[in-house]
Amino acid sequence: MVSNPEFLREGTAVDDYYNPPYTLIGTASQRATDILKQMYLGIEAPFIVTDIKIAEMIKYVNNAFHAHKIIFANEIGNICKKMGIDSHKLMDIFCMDTKLNISPFYLKPGFAYGGSCLPKDLKALKTIAHDHYVECPVLESIQRSNEFQKKVVLEQILAFEIDKIGFLGLSFKGGTDDLRNSPILDIIEILLGKGLDIRIYDQNVRLSELMGANREYVLKKIPYVSKFIVETSAEIIAHADLIVIVNKEKEFEAILTDVPENKIIYDLVNLDVPHKQLQGSYTGIAW
Repeated sequence: MVSNPEFLREGTAVDDYYNPPYTLIGTASQRATDILKQMYLGIEAPFIVTDIKIAEMIKYVNNAFHAHKIIFANEIGNICKKMGIDSHKLMDIFCMDTKLNISPFYLKPGFAYGGSCLPKDLKALKTIAHDHYVECPVLESIQRSNEFQKKVVLEQILAFEIDKIGFLGLSFKGGTDDLRNSPILDIIEILLGKGLDIRIYDQNVRLSELMGANREYVLKKIPYVSKFIVETSAEIIAHADLIVIVNKEKEFEAILTDVPENKIIYDLVNLDVPHKQLQGSYTGIAW
């Protein structure tokens, strides 16, 4: 059994066949793999062998993303038209950023976004569209979808039916102490309201050292959060029956090797941890 999806466009199908981004097959059979490799001999492209279900799913994902890109660009174009901006010049510059914009970055399933930049600038762009009477359904739905992802995480945490929970990470991403719009704060606030026994560890966050808007946000959002922050990761491991990994920190990869097998690890960022199946009961938000 082999799933061998095609990636041919109308009008350029022959050229696409000879110059694909990759040749993909899904199979569990080495014999089938060998046969297909011979069939595609001479095609200069990576030959990828994966699970059948992934091979069956990839075409839908590709085309859904292509459709999303078209609609996103169209909405930007509609806004630019109202403002007298050349949208093609703008998007030419947009596409030159291959570090973040046109890249694998941000395209891995996980937790909700946070911080100050994304929410602020998305709101600004929606306001500009509104002020120019331009409807942008895709832009309007982004924040709503982000809030829904928080709900998904909350429901998955509650489904474990565990009272003692430890969080590795509190800031909206690793390597920073910025707690503004950190999505995990909303989750923790609800869990505390339900009476769950929470502990939090983040080497970057020291409430006494927070300043300015960051400190003001925390004191307004969860003024009593300091009660639940511990100084060492060892306190999280000792306390919690469920350990939630909130952001990517190299420190956490080492910490997980010390987690007893009877603890459940719930990973929101898919840490690069070898032999996850050996790290107690290891699961993730989307895997």
